[in-house]
Amino acid sequence: MAEPLPLRPPPPLLDDACALFLDVDGTLIEFAARPDAVHLLPDVREAIGRISDRLEGAVALVSGRPLEQLDQLFAPLQLPAAGLHGHEMRGADGRVLRDDHDDDTGEWLHALHQQAMRFAHGYPGVLVEEKGVGLALHWRGAPHAGEDVRAFAERHVRGRPSYRLQPGDHVVEFVPVGTDKGRALRRMMQYLPFRGRLPVFLGDDLTDEYGFDAANGQHGWSVLIGEREPSAAVFALPDIRSVHAWLRENAY
Repeated sequence: MAEPLPLRPPPPLLDDACALFLDVDGTLIEFAARPDAVHLLPDVREAIGRISDRLEGAVALVSGRPLEQLDQLFAPLQLPAAGLHGHEMRGADGRVLRDDHDDDTGEWLHALHQQAMRFAHGYPGVLVEEKGVGLALHWRGAPHAGEDVRAFAERHVRGRPSYRLQPGDHVVEFVPVGTDKGRALRRMMQYLPFRGRLPVFLGDDLTDEYGFDAANGQHGWSVLIGEREPSAAVFALPDIRSVHAWLRENAY
């Protein structure tokens, strides 16, 4: 007999001692065939802004997207944020920090991008997304190609000890080793206005498990969006619509 799935309760409402960390795709916005084809509902943006005011600025975005894309999605709201899984970070003071990388990384990524484009040409619907220090292969538009995309990624990460593969929902990314959302949360928690607060991390995908572990390790709340298993999350919300409702309730 199959093991019963754990029943996770919904998260409580935030109190004024919390710090809120939000994944974006699959948590605040629905997935789309292309990463640039998404949008954030204006009233959700307004609710997040109200919560940020209430928590004295202790609200951050933690995403695989670069900071530039996050700012476009959330404009005119500009929040502290960890982009590219934490490779680039902006604190409450607006200062942006980026991790260093090997001298030959740019050359390797350029060659990888060219190889990925040639590969994707044979799989209509597969999308190659260049992300500066990383690269993502999406197959939402070609579900049948998933196994071949993963095999391509595994072949090309071999022999590159400074990079790892990060699987996600119909995507696999080449990500620098040591870069993940848990590390981003722990770094942000060292600085005001986050320091000394209770971290609350919301996310839906495998990339967010790092954030769940980090929040749990600091006696905070981890909130899974959806029903994916296994997960380290303690709380759950069933879907994006319920996330929006929870945010609106916390905004007043």
